[in-house]
Amino acid sequence: MRGKRVHESRVTLNQLMLPEHANPMGSVHGGNIMKLVDETGGLCAMRHSRRPVVTVAMDSMTFHSPVQVGDMLMLDANMTWTGSSSMEVEVMVKTENLISGEQTHTNTAYLVYVALDDNGKASPVPPLIVETSEEQRRWQEARARQRRRLERQR
Repeated sequence: MRGKRVHESRVTLNQLMLPEHANPMGSVHGGNIMKLVDETGGLCAMRHSRRPVVTVAMDSMTFHSPVQVGDMLMLDANMTWTGSSSMEVEVMVKTENLISGEQTHTNTAYLVYVALDDNGKASPVPPLIVETSEEQRRWQEARARQRRRLERQR
């Protein structure tokens, strides 16, 4: 199976946050952001594997700053690690105030997806080709996170 480079699977999603996304406090509901994170990460995993995928894990998500109605939410998903059928995707979330242009990093999440074959069973995925020292560092960190996830399951 031919390997794929990180940039071949990258996905960027931008969405304007509207009043329908707001929680009772007047800021965007964290659940809406988590859903968009999962969708963006899933698209990246599907682009990499060219298979349907299911979410297996989402590491903790800490919101560093609130997202306001009227902000543009910007989600960038990048493949960080692949196993035989599983993949880790990093999703970085930022907001942009469309009037001032100010951008704020709100959170980063790491999600694990498994590719599925036509019978709904785990399917092999292409290996990830890491080309830069930054991609190599991220691969090592992702592999360590995956080891910790598996240890917690025991």
